[in-house]
Amino acid sequence: MRGELEHRRTRMREMGGAERIKKYLHDRGKLDARQRLAALFDPGTFREIGLLVGTVEDIPAEGFVCGSGRVGGRTVMAGAEDFSVMGGSIGSGGTAKRYRIAELAMQEQVPLVMMLDGAGHRLTDDGGGGRSPGDLQAMADLSGRVPMVCLVLGASAGHGALAAPLSDFVVMSESASMFTGGPPLVKAATGEDVTKEELGGAKVCAEIAGSAHNVTPDDASALALARRYLSYFPQHAGGSLPTCDEGDTAPRSLDDLVEVIPPDDRKPYDIHDVIERMVDRGSFLEVQPGYGRAIVLGLAFLGGRSVGIVANNPAYYAGAVNSEAAIKAMDFLDHLGRFGQPVIFLADNPGVMAGTKAERSGILKWGGKMYRAERRLRNAKIHVTMRKAFGFGSVVMAHNPFDKQTLSLSLPGVTMAAMPASSGGPTAKLSAEEQARAEAEQASGPYKMANRLGYDDIIDPVELRDKVLDGLSMLETR
Repeated sequence: MRGELEHRRTRMREMGGAERIKKYLHDRGKLDARQRLAALFDPGTFREIGLLVGTVEDIPAEGFVCGSGRVGGRTVMAGAEDFSVMGGSIGSGGTAKRYRIAELAMQEQVPLVMMLDGAGHRLTDDGGGGRSPGDLQAMADLSGRVPMVCLVLGASAGHGALAAPLSDFVVMSESASMFTGGPPLVKAATGEDVTKEELGGAKVCAEIAGSAHNVTPDDASALALARRYLSYFPQHAGGSLPTCDEGDTAPRSLDDLVEVIPPDDRKPYDIHDVIERMVDRGSFLEVQPGYGRAIVLGLAFLGGRSVGIVANNPAYYAGAVNSEAAIKAMDFLDHLGRFGQPVIFLADNPGVMAGTKAERSGILKWGGKMYRAERRLRNAKIHVTMRKAFGFGSVVMAHNPFDKQTLSLSLPGVTMAAMPASSGGPTAKLSAEEQARAEAEQASGPYKMANRLGYDDIIDPVELRDKVLDGLSMLETR
C-alpha cells in the first residue's frame, strides 16, 4: 500500500516527462511549473495540494500544480499551469484545484497568485456535466478580499486567460501572450491571419489594451516582481499594512528638487525624478508604466509606511489626463481602497485632455469615473500641487477642499484656475486688458488659496518629503 502511494506520488510529480519539459520549457528559457512555484515561495515552504488529482487518468497533477507556501514569511496560495501536460489545458480536475486554492485563500484570508501558461479549456474533458462550482466564480468573489496576482508566462487563452482580468496585478514575461481566443480560433471565426504577438503579445497587452500591468524579461524576474508587489499589501482587506525599514525612513531635505522642477510650467519634466527623491530610497514600484503615461502610479514606502502614489507626469501631454491615464488611475484607486494604503497625489496638469480624439476615446466618461473613485476613496489622502492645476484636472487629483484630505499642500509659484487663461481667454472673448488681468491672476501663486485655507500650507520644494511625512504621522489611529 505504501509502495503504491509513493509510486503514484512520484508519477504525479513527473509533469509531462523530462523530454517534454526540456523541449517546451527549458530549451525556450522558461521555468517549469514546479520551478516557478519554488521561485515564488520562500525556500522549503511549498506544501502541495491535490497532487493525486489526475492519478486515475494518468494526467500528472491534472496539468495544474498548486498549494501554499510563504512569501516574505507570510502565507500565500498559488497555482501554476503545467504546459508540459496536455498543453496546460484545463480539465475538470484542474478546475477543482483552481477552485480549491481560491476557496482556501478566501477562507484563510491570504493572497492568491496564479501562473498562466496553457491552452484554456480542455475540449476532451466535458467534466461529466451537472452542477459544480467554478474557479472563475471563486476568483470573482475573492476580488477585493485578498491581494491577487496573475503571472502570464506563456501563451494563455480562453478560460485560463480570464484569471488575469479578475486579478489585481498582472505581469507578463516578454515572450508571453494572452487573448480570449488564439490565432487558429481567430482565423476560423473571422478569416484574419494574425500571430500570437500581434493578437495579444506583451507589448499589446501592456501598452495598448491595458490588460497587463507590467512586463518582465523572463519567468524569474516576473516571480521576483510578484514577491515584491505583495510586500506592499496586508494579507487581506482590513489587515495591518506591512512596514519596511531599509535605513531611509527619517526626514531629509530634498535640496536638488528645485533643479528637477522647472519654474516655467510649460516646460516638461519627468515626475519619476520627484517620486524617487520623495519616497524611501529604492522603494518605488511603478504599476502599469507603459499605459496611460500621463499619470504615474505606484507603490512605495515612505517613513517605512506602505503608500500609493498617483502623479501627473508633465513629460507626457504636459500631464493632461487622457482616457488611458484615467482608466488606470480609476482601477488603481479602487484597488487600494480595499487595502488601506494612504495615497499621495502629486498634481501638475493643464486639465483633462481635449479634442476629437479625446472625446471619442471617452474622456468625459473615464475622467468622471476616475473622480468617482478618488471621491469615494476612504484611505488617507495627501495632495500636493506641484506647478499647475486646471479645472477638472485638479478635481480628479484630490485637489478640492472637503475631499477628506489628511493634508493639502502646494509648492510656491503654482498656476491654477478653471482653465488656462492663454486658451480660455480667447474662448471667452476677453478684451486685451481682461486677458492680461486673468493671466496675472493665474500666475500670482497659491497664496489666495492658502489665505482661505484652500491649502493647509505652502511649502518649499526642499520640504516635500518632510511635510508628507508630517501628514502620515497623523494616521496612527488608522
